Amino acid sequence: MARYGFGAGVADFVVAPSDGIWMVSPNTQITFWTAQVDGSQYTDLLDSAGNPVPYVISDEYGQLPRFSGPDEVFGMWADAGGGRRAWLYAHTGGKGEPGDPGAHWYFGTGGPEDAGLTPVAGDLYVETDTGDLYSFDGTDWSLRINLRGPEGPAGTGDVASVNGQTGAVLLAAADVGAVAAAAVGVPSGVAGLDGTGRVPYSQLPPAAEAPVQSVNEQTGAVVLVAADVGAAATSHTHTAAAVGAVSMMDRGAANGVATLDGSSRLPIAQVPAAVAKNVWTPQSLGFQAWTCDPYTVANPVAKFLTPQRLYACGINITEPTQVNRVLMFARGYGGVSTNRYAAGIYREDGTKVTSTASPVALSAAGQTAGSPPQMISSHIGATPISMPSTVTLAPGRYWVTWVLTTGGASDYSFYHVQNEAPVAGANFFSPFGTPFARAWYLASQSNTPTTLSQSAAGVLTDHDIPIMALALA
Repeated sequence: MARYGFGAGVADFVVAPSDGIWMVSPNTQITFWTAQVDGSQYTDLLDSAGNPVPYVISDEYGQLPRFSGPDEVFGMWADAGGGRRAWLYAHTGGKGEPGDPGAHWYFGTGGPEDAGLTPVAGDLYVETDTGDLYSFDGTDWSLRINLRGPEGPAGTGDVASVNGQTGAVLLAAADVGAVAAAAVGVPSGVAGLDGTGRVPYSQLPPAAEAPVQSVNEQTGAVVLVAADVGAAATSHTHTAAAVGAVSMMDRGAANGVATLDGSSRLPIAQVPAAVAKNVWTPQSLGFQAWTCDPYTVANPVAKFLTPQRLYACGINITEPTQVNRVLMFARGYGGVSTNRYAAGIYREDGTKVTSTASPVALSAAGQTAGSPPQMISSHIGATPISMPSTVTLAPGRYWVTWVLTTGGASDYSFYHVQNEAPVAGANFFSPFGTPFARAWYLASQSNTPTTLSQSAAGVLTDHDIPIMALALA
């Protein structure tokens, strides 16, 4: 027999009205009954120490103490002398008796009697090779039903085969009015696919032989010949000029197929020149990349390079790009022969790609033959600094740097992005990615440094930003 535990639960409290408010009732005697009204009192109780008691008393907080009820009683009506009893459940119980075993499903290739089972009433057995279902009544196995239906009639021959993996029906060529692949010399009537899963052109029948050439066995799409859609016969080869296109062969791709790079993009070298984007890119004006489009920049007043100030401007490279010049756009430069300049290119991690070995002199700006007269007379134009050799920039973010190492405060006027704030708007980057400041500077620099860091001490952003570019000459 088993006794169940009662009391000391979160809801096991005695309450009583006091000045119109229900309050806990400490030190109150509680008896237990078989019914909500009348009934018989349970007196066979045990306190927490195992001593026999006929009732329990609430503690100083009004809570019932832990106690054990009579044997096999899991609930009682509690009476605190207030005229109304409350049902009290047991908190713990003894371990129940084991139930009867449940039914089992068994599977085998012979009869259930030969399977070596120890069945109980209600067990089921499926003979997998025949589909017969048996049940066990406690003494014998009985055949109940066969789970397999009758075999269906044979096909009519309209369906060539069924894909055993997907259940897809593979239609014969005749079913869709197509020319059998055997007609073009392929064994077994099946076209041999190439490495891309397509039927080689040499295996396609002439357009005049049938309205449909083939059926895509993967998607079920019907492939029409040119004549079906009013197009020119595929046997006729059009030149690029005939359709106004540039042949991929003209761009150096083997077999007329463009080769994608590692990021699955078409390299710029293989993009036909005739495919215009209708926008002004750096390449449209002879550059490889630039910090911004100068056309969009307003310059209300002249600004001059500050001597020994190293300007760093961001450039985004999206494909492998060769460069060997760093350029700045001068607004007025008199070609001071004593002035010296240094420039360089740095990766986003701060390592140097290339730079001038030592500061160099520049020729006057705007003297390129064919320039507008005002550019020539006012010394306005792009001023290049040569790098020691041509370098290839991999896709990524870079800084180009420029510093007037020797010269006066009014020797080089530059076109600029005006900034009147402590931090230039060019340094607008997401707080969720890797920070990249597109415009900042360092003071007191006599040459290009070994490495760069936008977070280093001394980095400043309160300046007017020069317009810079990269080129290959």
